[in-house]
Amino acid sequence: MQVQICHKGGDDVSLDDCARFSAPMGEAIEASELFHDAYVLEISSPGIGDDLISDRDFVTFRGFPIEVYQRKGNDSEIRKSGLLLERSSDYIHLNIKGRIDRIPREEVLNVRLTTTSAQLSL
Repeated sequence: MQVQICHKGGDDVSLDDCARFSAPMGEAIEASELFHDAYVLEISSPGIGDDLISDRDFVTFRGFPIEVYQRKGNDSEIRKSGLLLERSSDYIHLNIKGRIDRIPREEVLNVRLTTTSAQLSL
């Protein structure tokens, strides 16, 4: 189960904020007795799904799942999904199911963080 939290004022959500929210949320879910099977509780911020732009973004989210939109030819575009390894001066290095793909930066249209779908059995 994924729960996204945010501050009313729009401030960034920190890892500590997520950790502080996790225990009370877990207790409330358990007390509700809505789920009879095992589940995983993930507390995150709505920042997931945002574009990666700055060098800091590419360092911070190393190892996270991303989508790269790549220009191929004059009029076509393809989307590749995998784990971000790094962004060098010439390439974005992406791990796609254990295979390393180097995408030339001049062909990159957009890079976005993605979330992996959580599985929940009810």
